[in-house]
Amino acid sequence: MASTDRFDAIVIGSGISGGWAAKELTEKGLRVLMLDRGHMVEHQQDYTYDGRPAYDVPARNMMPERLMESDYFIAKHGYVSPSNQAFHNNDRLNPYDYGEGSKFYWIRPAAVGGKSLIWGRWSFRWSPADFEANKREGVDGVWPIGYDDLAPWYSYVEKYIGVSGSRENLPYLPDSEFQPAMPMNVAEKWMKQRLETAFPGRKMINARLSNMTEDKPEQNRTKCQFRNQCGNGCSFGAYFSTQAVTLPAARATGRLTLRSDAMVTNLEYDAATKKVTGVRFIDAKTGQAEVVQAKLVFLNASTLGSVQILMNSRQPGGGRSHFDSSGTLGRYVMDHIFRVSVGGDIPGMEEFIEYGRRPGGIYVPRFRNIDSADDVGFKRGYGYQGSAFRAPAWPVGFGKSMKEGMRRYGGWQFQMGAFGECLPYKDNQVVLSPDKTDRFGIPLMRFNVTFRDNELRMMADAREQGEKMLRGAGLKNVGSKVREHVPGDAIHEMGGARMGDDPRASVLNKWSQAHDATNLFVTDGAQMASISCVNPSLTFMALTTRAVDHAVKSLKAGAA
Repeated sequence: MASTDRFDAIVIGSGISGGWAAKELTEKGLRVLMLDRGHMVEHQQDYTYDGRPAYDVPARNMMPERLMESDYFIAKHGYVSPSNQAFHNNDRLNPYDYGEGSKFYWIRPAAVGGKSLIWGRWSFRWSPADFEANKREGVDGVWPIGYDDLAPWYSYVEKYIGVSGSRENLPYLPDSEFQPAMPMNVAEKWMKQRLETAFPGRKMINARLSNMTEDKPEQNRTKCQFRNQCGNGCSFGAYFSTQAVTLPAARATGRLTLRSDAMVTNLEYDAATKKVTGVRFIDAKTGQAEVVQAKLVFLNASTLGSVQILMNSRQPGGGRSHFDSSGTLGRYVMDHIFRVSVGGDIPGMEEFIEYGRRPGGIYVPRFRNIDSADDVGFKRGYGYQGSAFRAPAWPVGFGKSMKEGMRRYGGWQFQMGAFGECLPYKDNQVVLSPDKTDRFGIPLMRFNVTFRDNELRMMADAREQGEKMLRGAGLKNVGSKVREHVPGDAIHEMGGARMGDDPRASVLNKWSQAHDATNLFVTDGAQMASISCVNPSLTFMALTTRAVDHAVKSLKAGAA
């Protein structure tokens, strides 16, 4: 592949999928330029609050109300704290047009590593039924691939990153290549036995996490230390992040160039050759614009970031994107619906406490609409993530008696929250603002994305069934809470540039390759045609490695 170009491939974005793209491309011999809008965060040295106790963090690691109200939209809706604030977007500096249209929470990182620094690390394979559901139910957006196409890539990724979990042999939740699971505590084991006895067919299993329980010395990574401070950055490299896993691998090849603070504005395009001819970006520090070229472009700017770049890639003065001959770009945007939680008190076992802080607990896999004979009033299903725990006793009184009381623990409690699948709706759409731009001149994103009756009925069922399961298992004082369901809140946004066999109804083909540009691949959440009810990041990784393999083979064969 002799070339006079400086780079063979450009990767836009350095998060969960972008990191994998850079690793795979460089290890296959390509010279790669990685561009990321965020500031540089180096593994270990830039984790300012890693291992620091709350008293050693500003405001005891609680966002001051004044700052939340004045500056940071995502501090109220995006799990930001002083210890990880540097990894997150500054909403005043980089806004979006959330003041108009439907409500949407766009939770964004602003550091190299992207969401891999701040994600929840729950890692699941999709099942064959997940890829078949749209076609089976006559829902718009038939997947051009199935589980068997992705299974070897799931294995490849899992073996490399380290996924802890238990083998369960559940047809609707395929097992991964597991390291040993993080054990359930005594109360969760009690809960599991009673729940599964009272509700035959339903399961409560170990969390499946990309937190390692065994060392990977060949990657200079150490197993989880049970600190549960993952969101501050982990110097042990115990969980998957770009910093700890894929970036070191790509750098080790000597073929990676990384540019942080690089705000990509658009892709330049030649309609005659159906190829991307350049990537335009602005240096956020200097304000200077540059255009770089390569044979391949992997767009991994996160779901909506990638869609924004695609939509802004058009003729000067506006018009339709170069990559939207189908008219579907920006449509079929989805997110998991959640904010239903159930909980109760577990009687007894007060002679036991749990040592350490596991970064995960238990999972109750989907049990609705598994059988075609199910008639529950909605399509698809949901699962629950939760845990049993004992919290320190609440302070009562004052002085000596209060201090002595706070040395004790309260009783065992159990809580779990539901994550449900959203169907792909054509009119769940994002567009570019016609009159608002950011500081780089890029049109802001405007959202028209809502949950519908199907999702709301699903969450009502999740609340009812959750309470029934906890009462049936013998918990006391069982109750539930429902907060407002807002798309984006789960930070699992997907769609907007979905894959499909028909170029008239999709943006990408089965290889995550643009129908309108043979050298452009989009391998983050934008490509998804549906979203299952499980966390998506493991699937993004598998799709990325599969796409890179195809792209490099095509390049070497002279087809790209």
